[in-house]
Amino acid sequence: MSSTAGPGRTVRPARLIAWLAAVAVLVAVPFYLEAFWLQTGLFAMSAAIGAIGLNLLTGATGQLSLGHALFLAAGAYSYIVFAEDAGLPTPVAAACAVVLAGVIGGLFSPIAGRLKGAYLGIATLALIFVGQHVLHNAGPVTGGSNGRRVPPMELFGLVFDDRPELVLLDVPFGALERLWYLGLVLLAGAAAFARGVLAGRPGIAMNAIRDHETAAGVMGVPVTRYRAAVFVLSSMYGGLAGVLLALVFRQVVPDNFGMLLSLDYLAMIVIGGLGSVAGSVLGAVFVSLLPQLLMRYGDVLPLVAEPGTGGFSPAEAARILYGAAVVAVVLFLPGGLLGLITRLRRAIPRLKEVKWAR
Repeated sequence: MSSTAGPGRTVRPARLIAWLAAVAVLVAVPFYLEAFWLQTGLFAMSAAIGAIGLNLLTGATGQLSLGHALFLAAGAYSYIVFAEDAGLPTPVAAACAVVLAGVIGGLFSPIAGRLKGAYLGIATLALIFVGQHVLHNAGPVTGGSNGRRVPPMELFGLVFDDRPELVLLDVPFGALERLWYLGLVLLAGAAAFARGVLAGRPGIAMNAIRDHETAAGVMGVPVTRYRAAVFVLSSMYGGLAGVLLALVFRQVVPDNFGMLLSLDYLAMIVIGGLGSVAGSVLGAVFVSLLPQLLMRYGDVLPLVAEPGTGGFSPAEAARILYGAAVVAVVLFLPGGLLGLITRLRRAIPRLKEVKWAR
């Protein structure tokens, strides 16, 4: 028995119940978890938004990018400039920051439209060095190495900060609790838009370019135009992720947006599953949670210790572990974590059938 969800589509009651239960859990999280877990979850949401954008470019279109951190920096810093220096309302400043990240991607898109593979990766790597130079030396705008304070978002009269005080069901709702719901809305919107792109004609064209560029061109797909457009879209996703990350950090510095961040994003989409929105989210959660968990519980884990005490620091241990995860995925799980989950879901009914047959 199934319920109708549109022309030609049905929704299984069990799946609908599972989705509703997941939404209920996510809505209830701020009422039960402490600040550490809320901040960690918000880091994962920001990472998931950026990973979805990178997966559209790398996973769906086959374009390697090592400069994704630049667009997060563009979103974070331009939000501060638009909100604090230009005096724009913070929602308008956030929207302008996303657009500006897309404009920066658009300036690079002619190169992105003509290069592919390792050549594009090397070209985008140059963006990181240029971005770091600008962030460190444009002191009046970026604050230099000390960075800048991030003004809180104010939406429909609600300030996403610890002040003014807000209490719901005897639970104090500070900045993290309020940002939790903003992050959920932004992530849901970003995921829904990306799924629509991948499910429509643009997604078919992007996959055709990834699988066989020459054949796609013969079929009438404007390859150069699509590559450039997807690069701009990926840049805007990075800008949105940067805005959310800045709101969570409350203080941004150039070192937050270095080459290691771009490598983290590549690890996210490989571990989670290339070309998939759900895989982007899974990979982002894995890569974002791991260093936080090691930092929180490193004192009870072997070989994990404070820097300079003889063991691996939590950050080093996290990079070693998800570096090993990338190798394992490439060798044994081409579909990433999403592919593994899909295979397990298919295997369980078969095991039940074998059991009943016996």
